[in-house]
Amino acid sequence: MSRFIHAAIAALCAAVAINGCGGNGAGDAPNIVLAAEAENGVGTAALPSPSETSAVPIPAGQIEAAIAQLDGLAAGILARSGIPGMAVAVVHGGKTVYAKGFGLRERGKSETVDADTVFQLASVSKPIGATVIANQVTAGVVGWDTPVQSRLPGFTLSDPYVGQQVTIGDLYAHRSGLPDHAGDKLEDLGYGRTEVLQRLRLVPLAPFRITYAYTNFGLTAGAEAVAKASGMDWATLSERAVYQPLGMASTSSRYADYLNRPNRAVTHLLVDGGYIPGPPRDPDAQSPAGGVSSSANDMAKWLRFLLEAATTAGRQQEQPSALLPAITPQMISSVPANANERAGFYGYGFNVGTSASGRVVLSHSGAFYLGAATSFAAIPSADVAIVVLANATPTGMPEALVTQFTDLVQFGSIQRDWESAYRERFQPYLTPVGSLVGAERPTNPKPPQALTAYAGTYRNDYYGPLQVLNNNGTLELRLGPKPTVYKLSHWDGDVFTFPLLSENAPRGSLSKVTFSPGKVDLEYFNDEGLGVFVR
Repeated sequence: MSRFIHAAIAALCAAVAINGCGGNGAGDAPNIVLAAEAENGVGTAALPSPSETSAVPIPAGQIEAAIAQLDGLAAGILARSGIPGMAVAVVHGGKTVYAKGFGLRERGKSETVDADTVFQLASVSKPIGATVIANQVTAGVVGWDTPVQSRLPGFTLSDPYVGQQVTIGDLYAHRSGLPDHAGDKLEDLGYGRTEVLQRLRLVPLAPFRITYAYTNFGLTAGAEAVAKASGMDWATLSERAVYQPLGMASTSSRYADYLNRPNRAVTHLLVDGGYIPGPPRDPDAQSPAGGVSSSANDMAKWLRFLLEAATTAGRQQEQPSALLPAITPQMISSVPANANERAGFYGYGFNVGTSASGRVVLSHSGAFYLGAATSFAAIPSADVAIVVLANATPTGMPEALVTQFTDLVQFGSIQRDWESAYRERFQPYLTPVGSLVGAERPTNPKPPQALTAYAGTYRNDYYGPLQVLNNNGTLELRLGPKPTVYKLSHWDGDVFTFPLLSENAPRGSLSKVTFSPGKVDLEYFNDEGLGVFVR
């Protein structure tokens, strides 16, 4: 999930305390109704504690009525948003009770989406991966509190103490101290998983275990430690631990498998209000965080497992469920702005939220700016869950449909205009980045130096060497392992610019490039002061 989309969802969750959020949820203690024996030993169920009850009961037939409205709700969102294709599934009572596709796999072609069409899931990969790790915790391979360095010896962080102490759970709860989306721009440049994880040691840290910052590659480091401990790669471990046992035959954590599916939804980029097939998004480097591909039918199998696990976790007296820590609050992800606002919590790969009805909701969203948008929500106390998969630049529509449905489940009616709420919140984060975006070029710019004065090789331990070349009167930057080429345009004096389009740079983004004696500052890459290159 890109930083823009994650921030959008987090802000809306904090503002309105919705129950279908991804990236950040709003929540309190887990709403798992526990069975108990009476004092006399007779197997009668005890009343749930006050923290496990909802003030808003769900009448008989209300969930079925909510399901009956999904056809119209999904078709309406598809028509109004212009999203090419969408798939929806609902599970209830241990069964898949709804699974349908809407729209097209690819704009301009005739193949339609059905419940078996495979989509890229983006960050919905995180909770799925958490169930993989829970499997390995149950098997005794690792614990959530296993230090990552003990299974991944080459891994460390800029503070050696934190590098030694950080656990799998810390990284899955986004509380390692790594800054927001650390490592993502390395992935955009083409660096692989091993190279990105090694370079995280160069990133400045916030305070350990008291700072929440959402990271794809921090979480990936935790998953990689589990894979190493299991003796197999992450994609294979995921297959053997979760996908194969649940019968998820169309699900994979390998990008190549997604590309080879004959029934596959193509990613689409939002351009001038319409969608066109987008550039490919290969997420293998961060596969545990964003690399799963799956269908609505397969996701329904996973949601059935999740609901069953969530409603039984914690009941075992001899051995607590290994999944329970993942689906209960481990970190405050959104601090309330006032005394009336519910806090946001993150478990291990899951948002754990409390809806307005007082029911705990497990949720997450996924988003690739380059063309994937997904969301799910599960309400264990109602034994119901929904997943929505779309093949388009995220504008909040899967989240809107999820929240419309969960409103209908809990209240019998949709509580507000969720489409407008999500669309408004997403829009600012889909705008181009860069301090010079929209600025007027100087009418009388200062001339640059001779281009040969800028040419040369510049060093940067984090991003690697930068080559600045004079190519027939045009400056070019070459950066990354298979160098990405950026053509510079002069702005003013020693300042140049180059355009960007990537997972973390929406269409129209523009980076400032400032040369000074012996160094060059690339604005777009200068998060945490890491974008200065020295000759």
